[in-house]
Amino acid sequence: MKFKPADNIQDLQYFGEFGGVNPSISDSSTYTFLEAKTMFDTFEGNTDGCYLYSRHTSPSNLYLGEALAAMEGTETANVAGSGMGAITATILQLCGAGDHVVSSRTIYGGTYAFLKNFTPRMNIKTSFVDITKLEVVEKAITENTKILYCESVSNPLLEVADIVGLAALAKKHNLKLVIDNTFSPLSISPAQLGADVVIHSLTKFINGTSDTMGGVVCGTNEFVNSQKSVIDGASMLLGASMDSLRSSAILKNMRTLHIRMKQHSKNAAFLAEKFEADGLKTVYPGLKSHPSHEIFSKMMNKEYGYGGMLTIDAGSLTKANELMELMQEKNLGYLAVSLGFYKTLFSAPGTSTSSEIPEEEQKEMGLTDGLIRFSIGLDNDIERTYETMKSCMLTVGVL
Repeated sequence: MKFKPADNIQDLQYFGEFGGVNPSISDSSTYTFLEAKTMFDTFEGNTDGCYLYSRHTSPSNLYLGEALAAMEGTETANVAGSGMGAITATILQLCGAGDHVVSSRTIYGGTYAFLKNFTPRMNIKTSFVDITKLEVVEKAITENTKILYCESVSNPLLEVADIVGLAALAKKHNLKLVIDNTFSPLSISPAQLGADVVIHSLTKFINGTSDTMGGVVCGTNEFVNSQKSVIDGASMLLGASMDSLRSSAILKNMRTLHIRMKQHSKNAAFLAEKFEADGLKTVYPGLKSHPSHEIFSKMMNKEYGYGGMLTIDAGSLTKANELMELMQEKNLGYLAVSLGFYKTLFSAPGTSTSSEIPEEEQKEMGLTDGLIRFSIGLDNDIERTYETMKSCMLTVGVL
């Protein structure tokens, strides 16, 4: 039977403490034990169903983790207080002094800064490569490499990773393939394609309301439990924990994720086709002009489309800023970072979410000053949205 991510989420059914249709929120930082030995066993990791301390986990966090594991088709999952909390804990759990990471060169700026500027303090080195070229990826692997790291759809250039090909490389060289799937929840299921660990920033599409931060690590019981170990678990010891109130809110929002992702994708595909026909340099995985369109098409869960992210090139930073300011004035969305909101969000990544990447490296990877990254919203009348956007583009001279 074909893997159906949204169905797996819908099949989960929780009852609240008093029979509520929503599970009760565990509003406690610490938990009591009836016997001292049970507390000892819990510290040792030898008990199931017992809660120790909310930095370790809580009932609310476990409910959300179960739903996210069901979505990705992994054994389990562990939620964190932010996407970076999930990313950093995963990398530091898998790597130590002297180890090496092969990473995509186009990744979220915070992840890039962590690998480029922070992990070298611990003698962890990273090679940044064009992840779309498997021969280049393999050439970068050394005897000290522990991780292949990339995003399913990269931030902000929307490069698409050949997850099946990367998984084969990881298996060949005994590496862990870690995939950040933030841009393509439901559309792509990396664990089903061979990824060992799947990460999301829950802040974005999964929560969908731009009102909280969150992250998740989806993987095997063995790996996720190692992160939560009180002895040497990176998640436990670094303390990137999620509050129970926030996890319960995200769990509620997940119930509409399958509906929202279809609309995000539908609207983005419509706009991308229109923009490209108008002569704009447009990048969207659903366009046949995208260099990895066929790879995405082979990997995807088709009912959820090609995602809600697209880029255009306005030609210069000045033009990009003028256009974004005018679109915000016309109530088309917000000039803001992040993504996955019900309204369209737009930003110039070179001076915002990718500003951690040096200018010369931005140019090398093809990140231009005029690039605008769009997170397309849930507009009901996308044709009206397009006509207003086109008017704005004509006004500022982008078209």
